[in-house]
Amino acid sequence: MNLKDLYINFFIEKGHKQIPSAPVVPENDPSVLFNTAGMQPLIPYLMGEHHPYGTRLCDYQKCIRTNDLDNIGDTYHHTFFEMLGNWSLGDYFKDEAIEWSFEFLTQVLNIPKERLAVTVFAGNDTIPFDNVAHDKWLSLGIPEERIARTRDDNFWIAGETGPCGPDTEMFYWRSDDELPSKFDPEDDRWVEIWNDVFMQYVKKEDGTVEELPNKNVDTGMGVERTTAILEGKKDNYESSIWAPIISLIESISNLPYKGNEVSMRIIADHLRTSVFISADPAGIKPSNTDQGYILRRLIRRTIRHAKKLNIDINSNWEEQIAKKIIDMYKKYYKELAENEKVVLEVLSNEKAKFNRTLEKGLREFSKMTNKLTGNVIDKDLAFRLYDTYGFPIELTEELAHDANLVVDIEGFKEKFKAHQELSRTASAGKFKGGLAGNSEIETKYHTATHLLNAALKIVVGPDVHQKGSNITDERMRFDFSCDHKLSDEEKHQAEEIVNNWIKEGLEVRVEEMSKEEAIASGAECMFIEKYPDIVTVYTIGDGISKELCGGPHVKNTNELGRFIIKKEEASSAGVRRIKAILEDNNE
Repeated sequence: MNLKDLYINFFIEKGHKQIPSAPVVPENDPSVLFNTAGMQPLIPYLMGEHHPYGTRLCDYQKCIRTNDLDNIGDTYHHTFFEMLGNWSLGDYFKDEAIEWSFEFLTQVLNIPKERLAVTVFAGNDTIPFDNVAHDKWLSLGIPEERIARTRDDNFWIAGETGPCGPDTEMFYWRSDDELPSKFDPEDDRWVEIWNDVFMQYVKKEDGTVEELPNKNVDTGMGVERTTAILEGKKDNYESSIWAPIISLIESISNLPYKGNEVSMRIIADHLRTSVFISADPAGIKPSNTDQGYILRRLIRRTIRHAKKLNIDINSNWEEQIAKKIIDMYKKYYKELAENEKVVLEVLSNEKAKFNRTLEKGLREFSKMTNKLTGNVIDKDLAFRLYDTYGFPIELTEELAHDANLVVDIEGFKEKFKAHQELSRTASAGKFKGGLAGNSEIETKYHTATHLLNAALKIVVGPDVHQKGSNITDERMRFDFSCDHKLSDEEKHQAEEIVNNWIKEGLEVRVEEMSKEEAIASGAECMFIEKYPDIVTVYTIGDGISKELCGGPHVKNTNELGRFIIKKEEASSAGVRRIKAILEDNNE
């Protein structure tokens, strides 16, 4: 039986309800492009919100991480992976969580306990040694010499403050070498396969730590890594998860896996991830921004490595591999079958676009680098490859690395930044600042976000900062740093402060100055790096609000109407979200 099925069946027998995998594109988390861990979609519930499925949950979750993109091609990194998880929301705690972890590993997966070792939290100045977890492992037959006590690696907290707690990690001896009697967590032959996090504390802003009244358990196990371990494979791509895909790539390329491992791993990994992104209900298409940029980069990197294997790029090679991936996963993720046509169109269209410029770009790269007197690809060549031939800078870096050259990345960034500014200037009728349009009501909502930001600094504290916003002509959405759910009184106070500022008819002034002058004057901004050297600063009233912003804004706060908070909820770890509307005063 598949590992996912074994896991889910086991925890259902323990009273858990299976919850569906969340989309790979987060629905309520602007802080990341993709869901990066099994627990990420559950953060609001781990922080106290009621889950409709109850207090015992389990699932397998689609995850995507692109911070290790340059490592893809080795034996164990993947951009897309699946996480198995079980959760207790104020229900069972350490005793049951550890016992069930041990039972699943040794009785369901039949891992000899002699090949297992664990870590527990050693304690620090404010939180004691986790003797409960330690003693539980002893009672299950894990000897003292196989229990390591660590600090930094065995404590979890989402941010600077909020719910936190110790964890215990389980390790498997993956090597054929003789088993050591003592467990050394720094020995790479011990591979982590499971992690149980015990959220039993909350860390306050003043640094103090208190016990939580409701204690949660959050566990995670990687499907790819565990499958490879169970099958005795030291190369994840030789496990049953990857074997059908690798075999197909061998057939298409007429080349063996041995000797061509890196390119075949990259093609297998990147196409699997591209299939899942393209099939996601968010409707992501290849583009030059955000998730679309990642998707484009994955597909184009796949094409380059297909060429390295002498695959006929104009054949339907990518369709064959995508269909194999869909067939392998559609039992678990129905959107793959439902959106198969969309997936194949995305891959085919992007391939056609890139093919039109790839050959020319490669010839240009070869021609220009042959003329180099040194080993540096300057900013002009790097930008020409990007602007004319559609080469992401990462592709130019890869080509340069293969040719023992380096790229002037900082120079490229300067040219790219200037290009962006020019593009913005040329886009007549479009405002900066993230607005979808330039209607009167959207302009009002934009000013209202500044007032709300200022009000929250008074009600919640000066450390509140904007983390994102989204504006339509029907409402505003504002994300801000905060470690707790706002009380009804806090929401009422914030609403009242904003409405008082609106009634006062405060002037909204606009100035242009250097970025350095703006910061020195106390102006607040989100994502300072996205602003040019000369910035626009909007000030409301006598310094009530002062922010770097692209605009647009009303000229006086009395134009806004009545401000009403409709909803306050969790957005992500340490980030809350407010949805609000403006009503005309005569309504």
